[in-house]
Amino acid sequence: MSLNLILAAAGQSQIAATAEQFGVNWPLFLSQLISFCIVVYLLNRFAYKRILQVLAERRRRIEEGLANAERIKAELARTEAQRREVLDQANTHANKLIEEARAAAARVLEQETQKAITTAEQIVTKAREAAAAEHARMLAELKREIGRLVVETTGRVTGKVLTPDDQKRLAEETTRQLAA
Repeated sequence: MSLNLILAAAGQSQIAATAEQFGVNWPLFLSQLISFCIVVYLLNRFAYKRILQVLAERRRRIEEGLANAERIKAELARTEAQRREVLDQANTHANKLIEEARAAAARVLEQETQKAITTAEQIVTKAREAAAAEHARMLAELKREIGRLVVETTGRVTGKVLTPDDQKRLAEETTRQLAA
């Protein structure tokens, strides 16, 4: 009731009447208000500060995690660029090696072709030489055979036995005539 006097003195008698009409018990209300302030103080002192510290620490770790994620993303991009550069260099080097191998293969092919041509020319030359030698041998043999046949035919036609000097002379004459 003393609170009623305070409220009435302040000119708020109508508020006090409305509060009494709703069944407000001012002493109980004040004790509850003091208890609530004590609980708020204790929670603020022992619980909320620690919770706020945990939340601040968590926020800081999240920010660090995000910064690390950005740093890792940048590092990944840099590594990817380096990987591409290394792959490009490797491809360039591989293409260069392939071109060198093709050039070397072309040179070897040209060398082997030249060797084959040279060998073929040598074989053809040897075959021609062999054919020429065979031809000369056959001509010499043919000349001897013709000379022998001339001598034999002359001996039969004349009925005379030819001496070895006569045979030699006739063979030489026949050879000269065949050569001309």
